[in-house]
Amino acid sequence: MTKNKCILHSFNRFFLYLCTPKRIVITNRMNIETLISQAAGEAVKALYGLEATEKMLQLQKTRSEFEGNLTLVVFPFVKAAKKSPEQTGQEIGQYLVEHCAAVEKFNVVKGFLNLSVGQGAWLQLLQAIDADDRFGTKSADEHSPLVMIEYSSPNTNKPLHLGHVRNNLLGWSLAKIMEANGNKVVKTNIVNDRGIHICKSMLAWLKWGNGETPESSGKKGDHLIGDYYVLFDKHYREEIKELIAQGMDEEKAKQEAPLIKEAHEMLVKWEQNDPEVRALWEKMNNWVYAGFDETYKKMGVSFDKIYYESQTYLKGKAKVEEGLAKGLFERHEDNSVWADLTNEGLDQKLLLRSDGTSVYMTQDIGTAEMRFQDYPIDKMIYVVGNEQNYHFQVLSILLDRLGFKWGKELVHFSYGMVELPNGKMKSREGTVVDADDLMELMVEDAYKTSMELGKFDDMTEEERREIARIVGMGALKYFILKVDARKNMLFNPEESIDFNGNTGPFIQYTHARIRSILRKAPLSSPEGDTLPCKQTSEAPSGAVGGASLSPKEIELIQKMSEYGAAVEQAGKDYSPSGIANYCYELTKLFNQFYHDYSILNEPDEQKKAVRLMLAKNVAKIIKSGMGLLGIEVPERM
Repeated sequence: MTKNKCILHSFNRFFLYLCTPKRIVITNRMNIETLISQAAGEAVKALYGLEATEKMLQLQKTRSEFEGNLTLVVFPFVKAAKKSPEQTGQEIGQYLVEHCAAVEKFNVVKGFLNLSVGQGAWLQLLQAIDADDRFGTKSADEHSPLVMIEYSSPNTNKPLHLGHVRNNLLGWSLAKIMEANGNKVVKTNIVNDRGIHICKSMLAWLKWGNGETPESSGKKGDHLIGDYYVLFDKHYREEIKELIAQGMDEEKAKQEAPLIKEAHEMLVKWEQNDPEVRALWEKMNNWVYAGFDETYKKMGVSFDKIYYESQTYLKGKAKVEEGLAKGLFERHEDNSVWADLTNEGLDQKLLLRSDGTSVYMTQDIGTAEMRFQDYPIDKMIYVVGNEQNYHFQVLSILLDRLGFKWGKELVHFSYGMVELPNGKMKSREGTVVDADDLMELMVEDAYKTSMELGKFDDMTEEERREIARIVGMGALKYFILKVDARKNMLFNPEESIDFNGNTGPFIQYTHARIRSILRKAPLSSPEGDTLPCKQTSEAPSGAVGGASLSPKEIELIQKMSEYGAAVEQAGKDYSPSGIANYCYELTKLFNQFYHDYSILNEPDEQKKAVRLMLAKNVAKIIKSGMGLLGIEVPERM
């Protein structure tokens, strides 16, 4: 039998074998919990005429002190049954044994129905997982919604730092998770390429740069421009200090310092399209973009479309003027334009200053207008720190007023700040953790740690460097993404490079270990895939059909079957940490199993076949799950 026919036959037999109710719909995300839950719904309808809700039919893992795999709480059905909880549980349990082949036996403890799943069902489920190369994920089609995700949003006056790293990793992972849930996804970036902060770097370069370029200095363009931003602040502080010494109060000194006045004059010239200022602005920004591109490539993120505030702010002004003409906004006596949000329980929001210049809100409206023209967006997700919560609450209301169909339900993926063991970062003072330096440190630490542990002994130097890159970046990404995005986090590089515990390298090493086992297995394909596929007339099928399963093996199959639900929940919650935690739990279970049971040295061929299939599919799911986090997994370590 060919492999494709084998896969199809395995699926068909699995679906027919587990549960007989005809209305059950099987998908590649179906697990035994879902199958039994649906069968329980059939049971309470047949027994008591009750249309049970999904919430009423939720199963939980049976507590370790009781016999069984899954437990159904029967209290929600007692009223309809008009019987005691124990009697109700007995009737539902008996129905499931008779009508759902997945349920082998049951016991009732008060109002809790403990169900034991038959070994044949677990083996069939394992084969179904094995048959699906994309197990747990969905593909988009022409009817899938289009989700646009904005992340990164850098300023062109400085390089990317640790805060940007968290933003980019969250945005990229969220895009992958939404794709895995069957959405079409467009990844976008809005570059803050205009404003006073840009002029500060430009002015400092004119005054003290002596024509320095990335080529002449040997620096990445974003680092070069960032140095001049810091240099501006240094001289600006000196001017403020001098003015205060002359008797001026601090606030006035900040406004009257010659440097800040010059920077504002440059900004006015930029607004007026002064050719010299615009030429300098374009040249220096291009240096920065080239630097950003290098950083994004190292980080493993990219974008489908990049927008620039210099192109969107005028559209925002036009959209506000349009809203003003429609009576959506109001102009005050000083000529400024405001949105009255008091009916929504908020305050009034400035949209255009009295001199006609735009604010960030105006720019976001303009960017939304351009995006809506470019794409038929169904959902818009902004990956922005939690200090902007109020901003996006207001933006949602304004976009809805202006007629954007997704405005009212825009998602602000709000995340906490990243802190370091020695305190917070400050861009102006040059005390940020640079993204490039951080990534280089992580890779070097991975190389050093792997060498010390003897993991590179049989590798060429080229292989060592490549695996160090994969492990170092995996450590960084996993350490950041495993934390609930809503929380502030403390990043400690030393803790992240650890081959034990809840870390990226621990999961990566387990994947590499499994791939090594598969390469050594008899009857392996060149990719190390051992797929016994001999069919028999009995269910379950194949070389694994008569094998008996240990509790740890059943637990591992059950955990694998939950992958689709984990992906779905991560999409609903916008939660990369949910995927990270699932990958860790699966990896931990496999290592417990591997500690207790031999795979290659198992003398029973059926047991060996089951364990090889278990190992292969654990590796498959780890690779898929870590891929949703933007993390590579090596074939060997």
